[in-house]
Amino acid sequence: MSTPPAGTTKKRMFSRNDYLAPLPIPTGRKPSDVLNTIWRKNEVFIDIGNYSIGSAVMGIWPMVMLFAFMNYLTPDPIVLVGGVIIVGIPILFLIQGLFREVPLPVRFNRQRREVCVPQADGEYWIVPWESVTAAATQHSSVSQAGKATMGLLIIGFENPDPQAKDDNKHFSLGFNCGGGTSAMALWECMRSYMEIGPDAAPEAAALNSGGSLRYYIDYMSDKAKTRGWILTILWEGVVGVFIFNAPLATYLQRKKLYPPPDLTYPAIIEWSKPLPPEQWAKRSPELEAAIAKREAELAAQTQPVNET
Repeated sequence: MSTPPAGTTKKRMFSRNDYLAPLPIPTGRKPSDVLNTIWRKNEVFIDIGNYSIGSAVMGIWPMVMLFAFMNYLTPDPIVLVGGVIIVGIPILFLIQGLFREVPLPVRFNRQRREVCVPQADGEYWIVPWESVTAAATQHSSVSQAGKATMGLLIIGFENPDPQAKDDNKHFSLGFNCGGGTSAMALWECMRSYMEIGPDAAPEAAALNSGGSLRYYIDYMSDKAKTRGWILTILWEGVVGVFIFNAPLATYLQRKKLYPPPDLTYPAIIEWSKPLPPEQWAKRSPELEAAIAKREAELAAQTQPVNET
């Protein structure tokens, strides 16, 4: 499946697509795991998952609060029934998701420069890293309520089996991170890990201590160091707790993903073991040239304009 070259941007009136790979060249953004997608990270591989029960909670809770507030202001059976129907259906899907098995993560092996992509049927693909596609897509809509913008990071993989059936040739992951710079920052977590090293990617800290609500308090303390306690309490405390119910979202996310699922295929266990440095796979000459060109472009963008 052909895609535009990395670094290409296509803009329309209400949409924008930024193509990030192949080849995986720098985006110029700092890596940021905005959705807690990093489930494991070590010197050999990084596991990326797109299961986010916490995001579902934070999407549903504002609707719950809105209908509760409307019913408080104007008690009306229509409002109550309508709220139960509109909010009840997503809640049922949320509860169902709590009892389903968490999908296996995609594993990026930086020493082999390959990606293991598990499939729902129990099989898996081993895909060359430089063949992975990535795009940040963003769409806007305008209504009486104003302008609304939504976006995704989409990462695609091609089945390496040339005899694969048409319905088994492509696989993709979608991350609801807002598109644009947020999607680039999320993609940089994977790209920087593979092209720079483990220290360039964020840690998988969000899953390290299970479903403890103590994490949210520690999280607020960490934010207070940079924002100050007043802004932290207003945003993380008032807005985070009452509007998005972040403690519940955090609790369910960490409880469901502690520990995160692992790849237990015997061949992949062997594939995931460290290699001697002399056996590490190298970048292709095409990627080397593309990265050098992109780094020169980014350097030129950050240079101050000389005054005359």
